[in-house]
Amino acid sequence: MTGSAEWSRRDEDGQTALLIVGFFLVALLLVVVVVDASAAYLRRQQLDAVADGAALAAADGVQGEQVYTGGLGERAQIDPEVARSYVAEYLDRIGAFRRYPGLDYRITTTVDAVEVTVTTPLELPFVPPGWLDEASVTGRAAAFVQVID
Repeated sequence: MTGSAEWSRRDEDGQTALLIVGFFLVALLLVVVVVDASAAYLRRQQLDAVADGAALAAADGVQGEQVYTGGLGERAQIDPEVARSYVAEYLDRIGAFRRYPGLDYRITTTVDAVEVTVTTPLELPFVPPGWLDEASVTGRAAAFVQVID
């Protein structure tokens, strides 16, 4: 009987070390994922703020002549070209291109609304083997001009 007890104990030698190494690798992978996800989340929050400011700047593109000749009606009309220039000027003024290298922006306008989408690459803090070392992060915001008497 003692021979079989010693035999099963010898089969289990080193199993604890293997289990500890396995748990360590899982914990390390979780830390990597959480840190990378947090970096992406924080960058998205920053880009949302940039897009929000740009959309508000673009909403200033209300056609000035319209105010004096025909009135605004229920909603003011946004001039797409003026909105684009206001967004470009705003992004340049706040230094967005220096702060976020590779920043790209897209503007979508309707008669009374403007949507700004900003995208930038993000170098991930930790890059496990086999993962891409760069991710793309996007922020969006929209603004419209509504006239209230």
